[in-house]
Amino acid sequence: MQQMSPRGSRPLVGQDIVQRLAEQGYQLEPEALEIICRYPGSKEELLTRIISSADRSVAVIGRSMVSCHLEPAAAKITSSARVAASSPSLPPRSSIPSNPQLSSLGPSHQPPTSFPNLPDLSAKLKCDITGRSTCVGDYNDFVHYFRDRFSKIREILSRRLNSRPIESLGKSTTGREVSLIGMVMDVKTTSKGNRVIELEDPTGMITAVIQKDAEVFEQSSLIITDEVIGVTGISDGNGRLFVKSLLWPDMPNQTAPLENGSGFALLLSDLHVGSKYFMADAWQRFLQWLNGDTQDASGLASQVRYIVIAGDLVDGIGIYPGQQNDLDIMDIYDQYKAAAAWLNGIRKDIQVIIAPGNHDIVRQAEPQPALPEDVQSYFRKDMLFVGNPAWLTLSGVSVLIYHGRSIDDLVLRLPGISYAAPEKAMIEMLRRRHLAPIYGGRVSIAPEHEDHYVISRPPAILHCGHVHTVGIARYKGVAVINSGTWQSQTDFQKKMNIQPVSAVVPIVDLATMKIRKLIFTEN
Repeated sequence: MQQMSPRGSRPLVGQDIVQRLAEQGYQLEPEALEIICRYPGSKEELLTRIISSADRSVAVIGRSMVSCHLEPAAAKITSSARVAASSPSLPPRSSIPSNPQLSSLGPSHQPPTSFPNLPDLSAKLKCDITGRSTCVGDYNDFVHYFRDRFSKIREILSRRLNSRPIESLGKSTTGREVSLIGMVMDVKTTSKGNRVIELEDPTGMITAVIQKDAEVFEQSSLIITDEVIGVTGISDGNGRLFVKSLLWPDMPNQTAPLENGSGFALLLSDLHVGSKYFMADAWQRFLQWLNGDTQDASGLASQVRYIVIAGDLVDGIGIYPGQQNDLDIMDIYDQYKAAAAWLNGIRKDIQVIIAPGNHDIVRQAEPQPALPEDVQSYFRKDMLFVGNPAWLTLSGVSVLIYHGRSIDDLVLRLPGISYAAPEKAMIEMLRRRHLAPIYGGRVSIAPEHEDHYVISRPPAILHCGHVHTVGIARYKGVAVINSGTWQSQTDFQKKMNIQPVSAVVPIVDLATMKIRKLIFTEN
């Protein structure tokens, strides 16, 4: 991407900003221009960051693309710096176990006695909710939230669909084919078997009818409430549209990996430290492999540069009825001290990134901020704590982390989606360009003025957890990874016939985006 050339020391004004972006091939929404003009820091640097991160398919830069860059990553990391504290000692090691299993690897060799000098670590937080929450829960918050969701996704759909506002579908459109973009308010099936969709945009509402013999009828079973879609059909001029085709915002067509970096990243989630079912022995095997204390048949341990944990670091307190019977550590802060003891044992040339989940000590309403500073102080100062969801880059590779609570809603509402294959639910998130499209379901979402769940640009990696099952796929250039758990099957899971996939670690080669699985269960 071409960088913008400096224009001297004169402060940038609105016309300069518009012209600068136009030279790079971008238009600018008025709200986005206002935000840039009010930015107190260097507008040159802000514009450079916006342009550098813009997706190739972007034509119009909106408010959301600007707000993610209002603070440099370094400033955000500094603002979340922790007070140094002595970390708990690592639990004693047992005898060295057999090395982990690894799928699709080459010949074995002995582990190196020292780890090679790697390039500087470059894990950078780009955007999360930490310190930016504006929600108080009144009526206007909900209005702002849904308008922002609609505006962002309409912007994506408008690149592929020449739509018109709903209010324009009057008598003059009778019998004519029209296209529109709307938010799904309701989905029903009539007594005659037709499907009826209530769609809304800022100008009005319309009833979209999909007849049972229409080509798109089966496809329409995938429509869910609160998502934003495009429809094309015949208007009756009286508030109804007979649908001929449907359009989801989706990812741009791309078969090759979106980005390339260097080194390897391990993707983890759902440690549930403090639970009786936390797999301490398997974690010990993982640490010994990672730190070079056991035979490494794969030769990969020395190349690991990042560990990303997508929530549920601890089991928490009072998360579900009867949880106290499943706990080994009854105090939430003691749980975090134990988690810190395990994580502080990771060798120091690896950057550890930690996001929260629904079992962690943050607000239950999503989006969630990073763990509080008093909890962060238990951990090594070089660890990076981010919110849920969070955008970051690893050696330049964009990663979208989301704990994955909305998978519960998608499993209930979409045909063919199950906990056994969480990657399919994650692909549906990408198709809808939204991490939690259903509002008011199992996941509680705070009505922030900005919808932090819209996937405004394609990530190279979408990383989730929550469901305790490993799932790996590739969708239009995006690596889709659910990272399983470090908790064995609980009594509740046995009753629900849930089979967790435990102590299996997806590992990503950031240079090639090839994904493998490390297995740390006993042979």
